[in-house]
Amino acid sequence: MEKSPEISGEHTLATPSSPSSRPVVGPRQRWLGLLVVLAATLMNLLDSSVVGVAAPAIRRDLGGGYSSLQWIAAGYTLALAVGLLTGARLGDMYGRRFMLMVGVVGFVALSVACAAAWSPQTLIVARVLQGLFGALMIPQTFGLLRDLFPPAELGKAFAVFGPAIGLSTVLGPIVAGVLVDGDVFGTGWRMIFLINLPLGAFALFVGGRVLPKVAPSEPGGRLDVVGMVLAGVGTFMLVHPLVQGRELGWPLWSLIECGASLPVLAGFAVYQLRRQAAGRAPLIRLGVFRRRSYASGVGFVMVFFGAIVGISMAIGLFLQLGLGYTPTRASLTMGAWAVGAFVGSGFSGVVMGRLGRRILHIGLTVMAAGTGWLYLVFRQAETGLGSGDLLGPLAVFGLGMGMIFVPVFDIIMGEVEDHEVGSASGALESLQQLGASLGIAVLGTVFFGVIGAQATHNFDTSAAPRLRAEMSLAGVPTGTQDSIVTGLRACLDDRENATDPDTVPASCRTLRVPPAATAAVAEASADTHTRSSLDAIRRTTLLALALTAVAFALGFLLPKRARENQLAEATPESLTETREPALV
Repeated sequence: MEKSPEISGEHTLATPSSPSSRPVVGPRQRWLGLLVVLAATLMNLLDSSVVGVAAPAIRRDLGGGYSSLQWIAAGYTLALAVGLLTGARLGDMYGRRFMLMVGVVGFVALSVACAAAWSPQTLIVARVLQGLFGALMIPQTFGLLRDLFPPAELGKAFAVFGPAIGLSTVLGPIVAGVLVDGDVFGTGWRMIFLINLPLGAFALFVGGRVLPKVAPSEPGGRLDVVGMVLAGVGTFMLVHPLVQGRELGWPLWSLIECGASLPVLAGFAVYQLRRQAAGRAPLIRLGVFRRRSYASGVGFVMVFFGAIVGISMAIGLFLQLGLGYTPTRASLTMGAWAVGAFVGSGFSGVVMGRLGRRILHIGLTVMAAGTGWLYLVFRQAETGLGSGDLLGPLAVFGLGMGMIFVPVFDIIMGEVEDHEVGSASGALESLQQLGASLGIAVLGTVFFGVIGAQATHNFDTSAAPRLRAEMSLAGVPTGTQDSIVTGLRACLDDRENATDPDTVPASCRTLRVPPAATAAVAEASADTHTRSSLDAIRRTTLLALALTAVAFALGFLLPKRARENQLAEATPESLTETREPALV
């Protein structure tokens, strides 16, 4: 019997094209390798979710407008969406182990750059580059698990991998809130990026010793640089005006840019078809989109992830910017959402084999119930909304959302032929990230736009009458009251619609308030902002509910059953060709 290599770093260099050429990996090496893959995946998951908790603290420190908060989140997912199309291809060309190591090095270096950012612009650039290196890591993880574990034992690896990812999803935002409030070593929000250093160091040190060296499946292949550029430019032109348009008053160029993204993306599709017809490997094999089930599945994924990522960011911002919650309190409140998702994922994993596509509609129904409950809470709430009011609806929302996470990709891939699985899964994963970017852009724009639009209305109907009453009790003359109310109305309208919330508008600088009315004016300002934030989260929640209904309708076009799980019987050739989407 052949002896397994030890952890000394000696591995079999072979191409997985036949059973005899698969690397021989010892039991200890396998499980250490699983921890390396898990560390790389955790870094991506953490950096996809922690910014929503830390965003207000980042803005207070670095300044910038509300669109900067959207770009700090959307820039990462947008870069990830574009880079994923190439990341898997690079793994085929240069080897999965090598590209994972390159991705980890770059990701950690850019995490340090994020932590050292001195302006919103430098942080956004670092986040975009971080997303590109994340796109090098993530496509390699599933293939590396297949290199580490024989088909008969791969299920054991996922029995550990799946719950670990689910638990990290629950704890990640909570840890982020604690780190921001804890101000570890005086780092504040910067520690949410520095936490990647120990994870990355572990992945590099241990991964370099235990991950098997498997020859690239397509050595010497050519990279589709033109396709990547077209995809990147087209998606940026689609997302950029959605994020920036509101702050700039929706100038004509923003509408032109958004419309021009469509011919650029169409050009990308034409180029991919021509490249494939010429016998060269494209980024995406577009033939799979001819299948109605797959095309509708792409729409389902983009709408579904756009809704949940967009509303998640909006609620996180509302709790901190609108209600004044600390990052820890906000993350603990939203922890109910993550706990519900964890439970829902476990439930769907048990019943999806019996229910098939129906589990998606059950999950969407539960998710819609939680969203509707959230809307009712926001609708009936006054400015004293507490964490306890949100725990129930957030848990129900998360429960329904979690039911969809486990089966959705396998169901969408249900009618895809075996030779199409690699390209189809890579495109699906990339478009999932694009949907998340669009969700952040659209729902974030609605949220901030409503805050500005409702400021005058909320001041006149709620804050102004109480302000007059309190000034009368304080003995402020009527003429002075009129001047203060008129000036404060203009001040609040300008401030809520300002591109940079830290810049004091001229109307606020010229406002003169006697000492007797200072407290009343401050209370009126806070009340107006909180009520405007409530209006904004109501409108955003309704939009998320509408997107859930769209996903529900698209669900009827999906295959009734998932692809059969044939990992135990799969050949090494099929294992090499198949790429699974990354866990969310």
